[in-house]
Amino acid sequence: MGIDLKRETEATEINQITEYINKVLNVIEKEEITEEDANWITKETVDGFREHVNPGFLSYRKTVTKDGQFAAVEWSDGGSCFKDVSGKEYIDCLGGFGIYNVGHRHPKVVKAVTDQLKRQALHSQDLLDPLRAMLAKILADITPGDLKYAFFTNSGTESVEAALKLAKMYSERTTFISTTKAFHGKSLGSLSGTAKGMFRKPFMPLIPGFRHVPFGDIDMMRKTFETCAMVGEDVAAVLLEPIQGEGGIIIPPEGYHKQVRELCDEFGALLIFDEVQTGMGRTGKMFAADLFEVVPDIICLAKAFGGGVMPAGAIVAREDVFKSWFENPFMHTTTFGGNPLACAAAIATISVLLEEKLPERSAEVGEYFLSELRKAAEGHEDKVLEIRGQGLMIGIEFHKDEIGYEVSKGMFDNGILVAGTLINSKTIRIEPALTIRYDEVDKVVNSFKEVLGKVKA
Repeated sequence: MGIDLKRETEATEINQITEYINKVLNVIEKEEITEEDANWITKETVDGFREHVNPGFLSYRKTVTKDGQFAAVEWSDGGSCFKDVSGKEYIDCLGGFGIYNVGHRHPKVVKAVTDQLKRQALHSQDLLDPLRAMLAKILADITPGDLKYAFFTNSGTESVEAALKLAKMYSERTTFISTTKAFHGKSLGSLSGTAKGMFRKPFMPLIPGFRHVPFGDIDMMRKTFETCAMVGEDVAAVLLEPIQGEGGIIIPPEGYHKQVRELCDEFGALLIFDEVQTGMGRTGKMFAADLFEVVPDIICLAKAFGGGVMPAGAIVAREDVFKSWFENPFMHTTTFGGNPLACAAAIATISVLLEEKLPERSAEVGEYFLSELRKAAEGHEDKVLEIRGQGLMIGIEFHKDEIGYEVSKGMFDNGILVAGTLINSKTIRIEPALTIRYDEVDKVVNSFKEVLGKVKA
């Protein structure tokens, strides 16, 4: 009798789970949702985050009401915008931390992925998969200088991990130089290069051999190289973001990257450019390496690489650097990196960037955006410290974190999404789709000006 009761209870639980799953799938299937659907989705989302994802997000997200019972829940997107479940539209100036360079759900990227999905989603892992080869060839053609061989990943963190391992195998050196305010990811290897103490301390000791020097300080970089050489800890590679993203949209002094390149050549070290955020047209060139006229030995890509449709990343390296993986290609592998859907998305993304001249558009619109934001901030110097940027990678730095938070909250209420950097609102980022229209830029600027006038210093 006890066994029968247990089976009956299990069957009831399975039925309840199945019923819930079917309801979710039914909602996913709908092209339009009702108000009743929207209310149910919102409740399930808030409850799910509280009970099963992480309740910390409910206090962190500025979209959640103080009692935690309601939140703006995103549901659909297109172009430069997304909509919540209630149908309210927002201009996206956060861009998923920089993934929507070609816009939300660009038709060409979506078509490439769905066309590939009709034929094959993932690959066997044993036969040769064609799109990986074709994408690698395209990357060799568009990346700077003599970068030639590609390894594909699923994220920026994975790209940095791959670059670090490749650098170690190239020279068997184990010392790396990174910079203060750097952000390279949060896995143990990439976190070793990241500079934010809050993220590092709970996981120490990290990977040994990392040195951090002030970003932009070429004299300290040279001294570190010299010191490491003196004590027999020669530098394997310098890991740099050409423009620091999470650090607060920090632009280096003129000539800095060329000087770092020269130091690397002098001491026999590799130069790794982390272009996870700066790549794919964001700064006004296809890659920031082009902007600074420097060819790295390894370039790391992700975020916008998958066109905002698929998670996708890559590293591209010179042949003499990459060849340490020739003998045994299984030295570093990933099950899903370079899968057919991700490759289809990346190929279509590159096509859109080139055909629509989005890097050039980023430079043009970015210059206008920056100029208009600075005009809007005139008279508010007690609140705004600096507005800086390159292309459509713009940072607004305030005197206090609290001012930045109130500005971003006020702009969100006006239907514009912006956010801080490194979970801090002292500097908020403006990283919209490179396809953003001028009238949308004007709307963002007008909202910024209006909200800034209401916020207290």
